[in-house]
Amino acid sequence: MPESCVPTGVTLKDTSFGYTLSLIGGKYKMIILYWLSENKVLRHNELKRNIGTISFKTLSIMLKELEADGLILRKEYPQVPPKVEYSLSERGLSLIPLLDMMCDWGDNNKPAILV
Repeated sequence: MPESCVPTGVTLKDTSFGYTLSLIGGKYKMIILYWLSENKVLRHNELKRNIGTISFKTLSIMLKELEADGLILRKEYPQVPPKVEYSLSERGLSLIPLLDMMCDWGDNNKPAILV
């Protein structure tokens, strides 16, 4: 029998599962990662336009957190007006198979009414 990802008596945040959730949890982080995986490089306003329901401030916060966690790369071009592009890091790319599996699971398990 495989070892539990969240063993009894261990706080969720102290597990590998909890660590992964801390990186990709929340309303928008997985969506940002998805859009970057589909487009390779996007600017702030392109991400905002693709997501649609996110505020400028929230997107800025999410991007800073994803960058701090090493999941995305931020490239700033020294020009006026400033140009900043975001892309997935190698670490962020390693999460894409997980997101693809979640998508496949949803395809196979969503109720017929949502199809």
